[in-house]
Amino acid sequence: MLRLRWLGVLCGFVLASSVQAETAEQIIKQALLSMQPDLPIESISASPMPNLYQVELKGGRLLYASADGEFLLQGNLFQLHNGQATNLTEQVEQKAIATQMNMIPMDEMVVFTGPETKTHVTVFTDTDCGYCQKLHSEVAELNKLGVEVRYLAFPRQGVGSHGYTTLTSIWCADDRLDAMNQAKARRDVPKKTCKNPVDKQYALGQAVGVQGTPTIILANGKMIPGYQPAKQLAAQALKAQP
Repeated sequence: MLRLRWLGVLCGFVLASSVQAETAEQIIKQALLSMQPDLPIESISASPMPNLYQVELKGGRLLYASADGEFLLQGNLFQLHNGQATNLTEQVEQKAIATQMNMIPMDEMVVFTGPETKTHVTVFTDTDCGYCQKLHSEVAELNKLGVEVRYLAFPRQGVGSHGYTTLTSIWCADDRLDAMNQAKARRDVPKKTCKNPVDKQYALGQAVGVQGTPTIILANGKMIPGYQPAKQLAAQALKAQP
């Protein structure tokens, strides 16, 4: 009987060792993928809050999980210090979004720049969007204020829509700037097809959380949903530090 007791204790140690061999990151990943096999997990790491892990998804958005993978949180994590609240979730998400925007080759965007560029904004746009047209009418003013405008395609009605066809024609035009100007002035753009990044940019917009147009992203990754007057937008853009 004594030997059997020691054998049971030994088995317990072996089991505990195998559990410890799996890191919290592995446990959390297995738990999440068992729930949703196609969940686009980019990384899992310890969060600033003890015993809480942050799960970064493709597109930069965050989830939080307990070390055993049993509890999952979606929302903002704030740090309170000296009476001030800092949104740690927003900081991480913005940094990830800024990194993704900066990885897009300039020749895959439609870029309006001025004589003296001090910063830039990246704009997910749809040619059929009234507020996108209003924003575009102020691009020249933004350029004069030192803000470069980089357009990405985001056809709100999806692939195959009128906006999708127009955006494809713009990206395939010999002169993209002129084609964009024509489309934003509600003039017809000659239909044209070619190898283009419209689908890829549309998918990227969905991944980073774009829900409407225009969606403006500052150089530091901060997302501004909707139209902003040129002077107001320029003031925010010039303050944004990558």
